[in-house]
Amino acid sequence: MQKDKEKVFGGEWTEDMLREFLSANSYDGSDADYVAAIRAYRHMLPDVFADYVGLFAEEGHNLNAKNADGVTILQTIASHSKGEAYAAPLRAAGAC
Repeated sequence: MQKDKEKVFGGEWTEDMLREFLSANSYDGSDADYVAAIRAYRHMLPDVFADYVGLFAEEGHNLNAKNADGVTILQTIASHSKGEAYAAPLRAAGAC
């Protein structure tokens, strides 16, 4: 069986491609917006993630969504050694 979609890490991202990352299902009690944003973070380079964060906020998603342990998107990303380039657009968009 072949995969429907290939993972995309670099290159050009269309708005439709970004929109595919706006929603996700939560299976552990985490906020669905948290799951969606972390999934996007794991698949995008920093400049693409910045575009995603703008769209995420524009579409009314919760920048301060938390996981099941009460940790926010920003706290998770900022805790990673190379997360600052991803955390900066979140802060600029109003995440805390």
